[in-house]
Amino acid sequence: MEETLAVINQLLVDVFNDILIIEENALKSGQFNDVSVTEVHTVEEIGMYEPKSMSEIAKNLNITVGTLTVAINNLVKKGYCERYRSDNDRRVVKVGLTKKGRLLYRVHEKFHADMVKTAISDLTEEEDLALRKSLSKLNVFLKEKYNLNCK
Repeated sequence: MEETLAVINQLLVDVFNDILIIEENALKSGQFNDVSVTEVHTVEEIGMYEPKSMSEIAKNLNITVGTLTVAINNLVKKGYCERYRSDNDRRVVKVGLTKKGRLLYRVHEKFHADMVKTAISDLTEEEDLALRKSLSKLNVFLKEKYNLNCK
């Protein structure tokens, strides 16, 4: 059991770190070399279609609205998103992606889709179900243990 724990821990740490490094390297060498991985994940949370309120985005990212404001200021300056006032309540600020932001979103989404397709390409049906079940259990545990927002 201890060996299993050590191996799985090392694999999770390695996979997490490798994904971050690959994302960082892809950003540095690609057309989106002016954004950080954190900014890309902010763009991802803003979403493709409907503008979201600052508080909704901050809640989903588990950050404060103040922290999000700094990130959005940078993304607006770089041309990835825009702020809008809500038609229903002018006090509410909504954020939506620009054409450039939607392109970044699509490129990042494709990166993740390709990564997952490659990871599961040779799995048997039994392995696929076991992987889904294990990752789902881990996801629930982390959200409950660390009080993370459930999406």
